[in-house]
Amino acid sequence: MSEKRQLKKVLNRTDALVLSLGAMIGWGWVVLSGGWVTDAGVVGAGLAFLVGGALVLVVGLTYSELASAMPKVGGEHSYALRGIGPRGSFIASWAIALGYVSVVAFEAVALPNVVEYIFPNYKVGYMYTITGYDVYATWVLVGIAGSVFIAWINYVGIKFASFVQMVLTLMIILVGLMLIFGSAANGSIANADPLWVTSTAGLLTVMIATPFLFVGFDVIPQAAEEMNIKPRSIGKLLIISVFCAILFYLAVIFAVGFGLGPEDRELSILPTADAMANVFGADVFGHILVLGGIAGILTSWNAFIIGGSRVIFAMADTKMLPAWFGKVHPKHGTPSNAIIFIGGLSVVSPFFGDPMLGWLVDAGGLTIVVAYLMVAVSFIMLRRRLPEMDRPFRAGRSVWIGWLALLMSVFFFVQYMPGMPAGLGIQEWMILGGWWIIGAYFAITRYETYKTVTYEKDVDIDEKSAV
Repeated sequence: MSEKRQLKKVLNRTDALVLSLGAMIGWGWVVLSGGWVTDAGVVGAGLAFLVGGALVLVVGLTYSELASAMPKVGGEHSYALRGIGPRGSFIASWAIALGYVSVVAFEAVALPNVVEYIFPNYKVGYMYTITGYDVYATWVLVGIAGSVFIAWINYVGIKFASFVQMVLTLMIILVGLMLIFGSAANGSIANADPLWVTSTAGLLTVMIATPFLFVGFDVIPQAAEEMNIKPRSIGKLLIISVFCAILFYLAVIFAVGFGLGPEDRELSILPTADAMANVFGADVFGHILVLGGIAGILTSWNAFIIGGSRVIFAMADTKMLPAWFGKVHPKHGTPSNAIIFIGGLSVVSPFFGDPMLGWLVDAGGLTIVVAYLMVAVSFIMLRRRLPEMDRPFRAGRSVWIGWLALLMSVFFFVQYMPGMPAGLGIQEWMILGGWWIIGAYFAITRYETYKTVTYEKDVDIDEKSAV
């Protein structure tokens, strides 16, 4: 184990829960829920999201067992390293790293978009056009400012970042409850007509979004080494956070469907905000919801810089990436260079304009599914090879949870392939191709330095102390 590894064990149960929940109920419920209702209907979208959420929950159970048994930085990196080996660990880690980076970059583009809802004429300083979208200097500057702010609060310490996460998550929940109860009191079932859209493509579009939206639950395993709580509690908190997120998203889907009619949803830039304004009868409530959306952008942004920097740090610590990425700040105890790296990528993303949103969701979603698949394989392998390993939180007595998680991952993976209703486009494949070409370079050129890495050797933990 490197002498540089001095991450601080400062997070409590509440910190862990809000990190995960804030990541999962970020901005997606504001910007995407109107489209879900339009594509699949209120009941269809709710059912698709329930199925997708249940499948993700199955994956969450495998994570919970592994996180409680191996509460070490890097999450997927550690599980695959012990369950599959160095090559499998590199694939799982590099895949989830793109998932995290894609969310961080997504938020850097989403922030200037939502600001436009409150200040519709703030875009000035035309720069260029990308796939039909005009990019303006002020729009880009908002994204850059947000990137620098989020990187800074993570740079100065995870405890401060978790405090910011708590404040913003409470704000999201409060605004979300306003929408839900307002729609229940003043909404109409007529607005939700049709309740069900008989379109397989629509249902799959909603379902395929769930891996990207729920990826936040695995921020808990990523930061497990910095949590001052019992390993069994880590597994429980992960599952609780997924349940809470599923309930929140389902309630929002029904609130938007009952709160805004189909014609208004079609014409709306942000149907969720307009639903809030409609059920309360004043435009100011739409702005209040957007403020909750901004809080959601920041919580996801914050959580995924935490998760992304930890997995990149773990890869550097086991020599899969250059040592520069494994530096820990001597004062703040954070993986400072990894944070700077991800923050830098988020600074660049606004220059690609609004089309970047869709590209990042789809490209990042596929690599997240790859990471899920690798964790499921690790779960199965460890159950078979190390049945005596201490598991403070067990996902059932048999290995069927692992096989179900594996099948779910394969199902989602196939949906991204060409010819499928949710198949990726050329831009998404370019992002994926670029990321994996870089990964292949590190995997090949550094193989001699990490090929003998084992979990016990480099993470400095034996099977008995894994609890």
